[in-house]
Amino acid sequence: MTATTGSSRAGDAPGRYQAVHQRSLADPEAFWREAASAVEWVTPPGDRVLDDTNAPFYRWFPGAELNTCFNALDRHADGGRGAQLALVYDSPVTSTQRRYTYRQLRDEVSRFAGVLAGLGVGRGDRVVVYMPMVPEAVIAMLATVRLGAVHSVVFGGFASHELAIRIDDARPKVVVSASCGIEGARVIPYKPLLDAALDQTSFPPEHCVILQRPESQAELAPGRDIDWSEALAAASPTSCTTVAATDPLYILYTSGTTGVPKGVVRDHGGHAVALAWTMSNVYGMSPGEVFWAASDVGWVVGHSYIVYAPLLVGATTVLYEGKPVGTPDPGAFWRVISDHGVSVMFTAPTAFRAIKKEDPSGRYLDAHDISCLRTLFLAGERLDPDTYEWASKLLGIPVVDHWWQTETGWPVAANCLGIEALPIKAGSPTKAVPGYDVRILDDAGHECPAGTEGSVAIRLPLPPGTLTTIYGDDERFVRSYLSRFPDYYQTGDGGYVDEDGYLFIMGRIDDVINVAGHRLSTGSIEEAVSQHPDVAECAVIGIADELKGQVPVGFVVLKAGVGRDQDELADEVVALVRQRVGAVASFKEAIVVDRLPKTRSGKILRATMRGIADRAAVSVPSTIDDPVILDEIRDALTRRGA
Repeated sequence: MTATTGSSRAGDAPGRYQAVHQRSLADPEAFWREAASAVEWVTPPGDRVLDDTNAPFYRWFPGAELNTCFNALDRHADGGRGAQLALVYDSPVTSTQRRYTYRQLRDEVSRFAGVLAGLGVGRGDRVVVYMPMVPEAVIAMLATVRLGAVHSVVFGGFASHELAIRIDDARPKVVVSASCGIEGARVIPYKPLLDAALDQTSFPPEHCVILQRPESQAELAPGRDIDWSEALAAASPTSCTTVAATDPLYILYTSGTTGVPKGVVRDHGGHAVALAWTMSNVYGMSPGEVFWAASDVGWVVGHSYIVYAPLLVGATTVLYEGKPVGTPDPGAFWRVISDHGVSVMFTAPTAFRAIKKEDPSGRYLDAHDISCLRTLFLAGERLDPDTYEWASKLLGIPVVDHWWQTETGWPVAANCLGIEALPIKAGSPTKAVPGYDVRILDDAGHECPAGTEGSVAIRLPLPPGTLTTIYGDDERFVRSYLSRFPDYYQTGDGGYVDEDGYLFIMGRIDDVINVAGHRLSTGSIEEAVSQHPDVAECAVIGIADELKGQVPVGFVVLKAGVGRDQDELADEVVALVRQRVGAVASFKEAIVVDRLPKTRSGKILRATMRGIADRAAVSVPSTIDDPVILDEIRDALTRRGA
């Protein structure tokens, strides 16, 4: 048994963390029944906390009922926190700030729920939210949940094609969007992207509600499109709909290796219990304090730790529409922390690498008092030791690396400061969070000894708040996550535990890359590249990047007889990816090669290519059809300066 399961070994000093973790695995029903007391239920959980009758489709809190929006807003608005700040919106790109108390936010959400109800949205219906980082995005999410409906937020950086795929899968009754988003100094019209997506869909929504922003006014389609402000002014407040704890709360699409996104489904009860538990136990937060997750509501961090977790526990959450640098300078984060009294911050290592690049000496920090900040949490990609050391020295506070996934919804491994602060090891997210039984398995499914790399897996059942299935595709859920190792959830990451039981995550073992904390499928990018009429075949790999963690680079083989200027063709391919996938992919390089390295069965050796690009020791696979091709790939990468 690996140390991450909490097993005691010689030299271990059992402390509070170890005792809590052991208890969570020894009697998970008692553990999570106790945690459920932090949630207000319409029908409380009964004696049975875990339904395991349909394994591997486990369900937490069967028979219990609640409403997540009520727990996030109403109970605080009516329970003594009505005048406390719930949401602070800070937008340096528009020079705007807005503040909502719990009572004000509850009232806005209640009225927008009336808008959606008037459009026929009810329990179980889907609502797609395609919006920038504005308060209305949070309001739309919570209003959907208030009605017992299911939201699916699509990141505003995705292009029309990707949006269309998600709309067709979710089949929403309503899409909520905005006239534009703002990226730095650029205004990006959203409505043309939405219109183009709807032209491609087989299941268009009945209505679209559009927030008109002053930076760009959108043209509304008569009969289909509805102006947000006008609809809100005419709407009546709507009460919360009671739902089962096991009912779906939201769908969030994550990249699949085939290029077809997977709709991760989260339920109401387990989600509320788990997230509320993490705020005090992982992040050390108390009600009334200010929490800032510098992410986007389109990603899982935004769902969990901008919108839901802080509000569930009565904290104040910050919604930031800006960048770590350039809006206006590398002191942007320090200003936000100082202005709003942030106690705990959560962002991606990419953000701090960007700040470090622009301001290595940290001189922009001198202009701001951030003595309120006591902890910085980083996640979304591997935290390299250099960035950890730089941030730790600059801030003089604990910098905590932690690891989790879209699928889990909350941390799998972390230094749980609310339980016991363990010694920090650079490069490690510390140990498994209580509730998770993490093991390192070899290809045969046997546990690896300390220090030996293998597949990071989690023994079933997963704790509350994790994914329950893939939307509309139980078979794919099992195939994608549960088929490789019986009785385990396969994370798709490789890693090891050291002799002290600390977990180290070494990277993906599939073809999903991590670009600045955004998981993107190389398959979806390859699909876009292959649309170019001159491209015969292609391969996209993620190459290590100092700032973004990974960036995609494409290798293209041209069709026979095509004689093209390679730089010109590369520009066309990059533009094609931007059009079909979006700028979020950060795809900027396409390298023309004569052929791609493959196995004899025709499988492209992407892992080998990644190893060459990252200058790792590469053993030539015995199944390769022609080893000379690897030299050609190495030469191509050398020419680009890899």
